[in-house]
Amino acid sequence: MPVAPSTPPFDLPSLAGLLAEVSSDGNGAALTLALSLVVDAQRRGEWAAWIDSGRGAFFPPDAAAGGADLEALPVARVAGAPAALRAADLLARSGAFGLVVIDLGPDARVPAAAVARLAGLARRHAAAVLCLTEKPPAAPSLGSLVAVRAEALRERVPGGGFRVILRGIRDRRRAPGWVHEEAREGPEGYA
Repeated sequence: MPVAPSTPPFDLPSLAGLLAEVSSDGNGAALTLALSLVVDAQRRGEWAAWIDSGRGAFFPPDAAAGGADLEALPVARVAGAPAALRAADLLARSGAFGLVVIDLGPDARVPAAAVARLAGLARRHAAAVLCLTEKPPAAPSLGSLVAVRAEALRERVPGGGFRVILRGIRDRRRAPGWVHEEAREGPEGYA
């Protein structure tokens, strides 16, 4: 759970109607922040869905420990980014989901047409479509229609636990460079 409110907020209302991308170096921070959005969506009475492109990074016990209602969270495990994008298109097109998370993993190649479709569906249904990628901040985003791009970092804090930090790289709604932080407990055995 967030310790203090972020400035600006990184929540479902702030991303509604947008295609967003959160990148990390594989440290798990992007997954943690995406899970925060899932929990936020569920608390607001919105349906959320998670699409895993085959890396198996979604771990149900951690999601449940983070506050997600697993009985109300459809998780699609598919083989590769193209299948993940097709699944996201179907889910977003349905209009039933307030949040669709697509864990694309490293080296995901996303065609411009897929980016355009997802951005259009997010806008049409006032849903947040969040793509999780693994790449450095200097790497290009998934495309010019990505409205918000941010980098997720994780830092250990003295005494156990960690802090996840989200830094805005590009944001069509406000100036980039914003920072969102959340303090977290580590999983069982985390030191």
